[in-house]
Amino acid sequence: MLKINRLLGVGGMTLAPAAALAATLTTVPMQGGMVMPMIEYHAHHGHLHVMMPTEVPQLTPLLVSHPGDRFDPADPWFDDLDPSRKGLAFSRRYGFVMGTGSDPLPPNTTIWLRKLSGDPELSFYRYSGSEPKRWEPIFGTAGSPAALAWNGMMFHPAVTAPPGTNSYTAVFEAYLVDTTTGQEIPHSGTGPFEFRFTNVPDGRPVLDIAKKVVIAWPPEATSWVLEEAASLPAAEWTSVNVAPVLINGRPTVLLEPAAATKYFRMRPPQ
Repeated sequence: MLKINRLLGVGGMTLAPAAALAATLTTVPMQGGMVMPMIEYHAHHGHLHVMMPTEVPQLTPLLVSHPGDRFDPADPWFDDLDPSRKGLAFSRRYGFVMGTGSDPLPPNTTIWLRKLSGDPELSFYRYSGSEPKRWEPIFGTAGSPAALAWNGMMFHPAVTAPPGTNSYTAVFEAYLVDTTTGQEIPHSGTGPFEFRFTNVPDGRPVLDIAKKVVIAWPPEATSWVLEEAASLPAAEWTSVNVAPVLINGRPTVLLEPAAATKYFRMRPPQ
């Protein structure tokens, strides 16, 4: 009876380059200068406004921005950002800030920020690099609420995505909430505004790894023909029309996983 071995792999793996360790980072770099949407309340309009910067931040993996550096394994963002783990591209450049032309908010109100939509690859985190360090999913990431209260102080969420060449967009709005009832105040919002990101790959070659059914036979069986059947006993055997390759000196064919349900035999030369 012919023995069939399966060659299994896990897709999406990357090959890490050898590099000397340069430094262990204990905070998450911003990855550039601040890009600040400015939110203001205009009393004569009765709602919030937002002024968006024109610059588009770039999500950058650590291998590109800090070659050779690593994050501290004790820090909460290590699993997401370190090249030895997920190695995600990231940025903290976008930040919310109150504009200097804002009128005072109406009594008993506060500002809330809400993510309306966005590319699923984007993840958002509330970050703190000082003790107690913080890497908390927000804006719908990992099942977190899509909205959060904002106290008007400068606020820079961390944003991540897999390294690559895709651009990404997330749509937000800011609105007022009545602190006595907890209800959103109708028509108080800014309307939708966009966070846009470019992205870069981390330079590591991607390995294409697939599940295959591997069938091999002795090299001296040069004239034998590999045949397959869907069931046993078989009314008909058909030739496997896949050209063999030499692996470890043995003729070998690599078949798709569906072939694992079939039966195989070698037919002697006629």
